[in-house]
Amino acid sequence: MNDRDTDSQLHLEILKYGVNQYSILALSIALFLVVIATVVTAYQIAGAVTMSGMAHAQSTSFALRILDLMPFVFAVWGQYTGYLMARKAGAMIIQETDKLRAETTEWKKKSQHEATHDALTGLPNREFFYKRLRDALLVASRNNESVTILLLNLDRFKEINDAFGVKNGDYILSRIAKDMGRVIQPQDTLARLGGDEFAILLYNLPDEATAVAIVGRVQKVMQEPILVADENIELSASMGLASYPDHGNDADMLMQCSSIAMYSAKKGQKGYLMYSPQLNQENPRRVTLMGQLRGAIEENLLELHYQPKVDLLTDRVVAVEALVRWRHAEYGNISPAEFIPLAERTRLIGPLTDWVVRTAVNQSLVWKARDLKIGMSINVSAKDLIDTELVNMLEELVTSTGIDPSALTLEITESSIMADPKRAISVLQRLHGLRFNISIDDFGTGYSSLSYLSRLPVHEIKIDQTFVRGMRTNSNDETIVRATINLGHNLGLSVTAEGIEEEDILMTLKKMRCDIAQGNYISPAKSLPELEAWMANYSVKGRAAHQGDAE
Repeated sequence: MNDRDTDSQLHLEILKYGVNQYSILALSIALFLVVIATVVTAYQIAGAVTMSGMAHAQSTSFALRILDLMPFVFAVWGQYTGYLMARKAGAMIIQETDKLRAETTEWKKKSQHEATHDALTGLPNREFFYKRLRDALLVASRNNESVTILLLNLDRFKEINDAFGVKNGDYILSRIAKDMGRVIQPQDTLARLGGDEFAILLYNLPDEATAVAIVGRVQKVMQEPILVADENIELSASMGLASYPDHGNDADMLMQCSSIAMYSAKKGQKGYLMYSPQLNQENPRRVTLMGQLRGAIEENLLELHYQPKVDLLTDRVVAVEALVRWRHAEYGNISPAEFIPLAERTRLIGPLTDWVVRTAVNQSLVWKARDLKIGMSINVSAKDLIDTELVNMLEELVTSTGIDPSALTLEITESSIMADPKRAISVLQRLHGLRFNISIDDFGTGYSSLSYLSRLPVHEIKIDQTFVRGMRTNSNDETIVRATINLGHNLGLSVTAEGIEEEDILMTLKKMRCDIAQGNYISPAKSLPELEAWMANYSVKGRAAHQGDAE
């Protein structure tokens, strides 16, 4: 018996107890009335009240004999009524319990579906696709069958999204997802991996020609015009294919091979390519990095650099942004813009984010022990934002380290929020509930900022650096920056301007009452020893500057 059944039984017993109490009360009243009636009758007969007179009254008065039966009638009636009420209440409780069970089951199914499916298209998401892929490989290895992955990326979709807006872009993605669903078999799996990237899992194709035929059907779907804002949009896509057992024996290897084939197809504008080892020679650097990134994370070969964030009112360093760097033995310093997309494609973004967050938190704790009040900003990618494990990881980290969540700011790009607003808002609300600060990075580059901003539990917006850098030469950019600062302040948010490269831009932002400044003019991202030396020197200059202003 579960807890809910136990509660229902307890409520039933309480109800029975209440009904029995009223039955006893009725019985007591009936007995009291019998005694009173007997006393009155005895007094009327004998002129006095005695035990013998009361006994005589009982033996001679028919009415009293009838009245004597009333307590027993009340007792039987009370028990019967209690039984009926308890039975009816029990049926109602059971009915409500069944209803709650059904609602709980439905809620669990809905939650599970939301965790494994894309909110926009309703297709399986990346995690669910990987699970299907692993299961398919297990079955194929037992039955000596094949498994083929078709990885697809829309061409020029960013241009279309920028030209027609996010809402129309979402409509195009939904339409494409629906149309592609018609060209695959019921046993195959079509998934949206994120953004404008889709994947199709094809089971036990007889030969390569069959895979090519499916590619042809997908290309035909892409060529069908989609009417958007009174214009017919024709799409194209670059596709890469890889198969088990020819190209790999596990999910990560097959995804890596299909990704290489897809990018080679996009680079050569070939429409599609089947993976072959020769493709590795076209971009050996990319293949090498994809294979070595996991080892770099596990062997702690990455490092964090920190870029200061300065309060424009006090001229003090109030926080730093943690930026991951990879110093490769062969290729030297590798930009995050190069290896983070690789991490997202090879399912290493989770371990990479975990490493960055833990390293940043440990450094934050070191500064706290030295009584340095420096906030820590950490970037969260779009893939992290839809990962159900992100919140759990952060919650566990707070518990295990004792870090104050309010000392950490999670920076999330506006575009990543707009990729899946419903799920993003849900995750951000959970993070806000844990007292993490939330910042919208690259603010102003999306199309639905204002409609969603009031619903997002954020405390900071970061003006995109393209607007900040354009302030010197473009009056529209300056107007946008001023309007964004006023908007943020009216909503009670802190406003940070990033990408500051020149002194006059910094001075203009001060006049606009921007809160926080960040950029290479103040300081580029530095390694930890360089940062601490810089901060010690900057603090001295900052105090001297303010003393001069005061004088």
